[in-house]
Amino acid sequence: MEDSIRKLASVQRIKSLSPIKGADRIEVAEILGWKVVVKKGEFQVNDRCIYFEVDSVLPRTAWSEFLVDQNRPDKPIRLKTIRLRKQISQGLAIPASIAFDELGQDTMPFDWEGEDVTEILGVKKYEIPLPSELQGLVRGTFPLWLKKTDSHRVQSHPRVIEEMQGRECYVTIKIDGTSSTFYNRTDQALEEFAPLLDDFGVCSRNMDLKENDTNTYWRMAYKYRLAEKMQGMDIAIQAETYGQGIQKNKLGIDDVRLGVFDAFNILDYRYLDYLDLIKFCKELDIPMVDVVYSGIFKWKSVDELIEFASAQRYPNGAIAEGIVIRPMVEAYSEALQGRMAFKVISPKFLLKNND
Repeated sequence: MEDSIRKLASVQRIKSLSPIKGADRIEVAEILGWKVVVKKGEFQVNDRCIYFEVDSVLPRTAWSEFLVDQNRPDKPIRLKTIRLRKQISQGLAIPASIAFDELGQDTMPFDWEGEDVTEILGVKKYEIPLPSELQGLVRGTFPLWLKKTDSHRVQSHPRVIEEMQGRECYVTIKIDGTSSTFYNRTDQALEEFAPLLDDFGVCSRNMDLKENDTNTYWRMAYKYRLAEKMQGMDIAIQAETYGQGIQKNKLGIDDVRLGVFDAFNILDYRYLDYLDLIKFCKELDIPMVDVVYSGIFKWKSVDELIEFASAQRYPNGAIAEGIVIRPMVEAYSEALQGRMAFKVISPKFLLKNND
């Protein structure tokens, strides 16, 4: 089964409400695993709401008007991590009736928790604009026979913590770079997935790219001799490209590097298990991202995971973006409705970098 699509806007319930020290008009609500600042008295515990995740881009409408930048009214309404009265707030919660009244609904058409209303409310996901260096170099969209490099945030699927209990897992540092995929297919794969393009290819997060020695993605393929090393394999390498000129180079290095975090068997349509991934990277002499923990999954709550993620640092001492957690043996997650792999982003990182 394909990994589930991210719900940017969904019907949820208020799990708890807690006061904020020194604040008379606001309080903090717990929704799924998220902490969201709301108006005091607007909700009661167990009330239904519409919850909008961080990185949602909201339509300009009556219920979102208060978020419009008055100095730049044409600026998209993007939800970011913020801090109010020292309380971190991620996302937006509004009474369910407000959004659906505007749509002319007498009653909310959804009665169950978790219903996805992203499309109905016109919410979009924020996407980093295509770098200028890639303009004119796009060959096609990301191949349908591969999986994109994206993991769910644990706050949106806290039940995955229960699923992970007792499992052997490994935790990798999340590098703030640009997602890169390098694939190779033999005649066997070409027959199975025909019609396709060349045997070796390079992708950004969303696009299959024409070969060009001036763009960063193809330069990584040349630097690590990936076409040569992957010859004869039906495999895709998924990695973070980071360093000079990329995302403000938060690791402070003087070149551009790869950090591999996944390898995908195209014919079997599955990711390599942890030990196989280590072996694969050693045989091809390509660097993996740093592993910061391996062993039995030991965290019991979202808060514990956020604390661990927020303690991570890059080698230069900068706050790391976060962590990604996977079982050592690939598994399916009922909570995620897809691959058992999820990320925990550091709120400290998001606040520091205005994300």
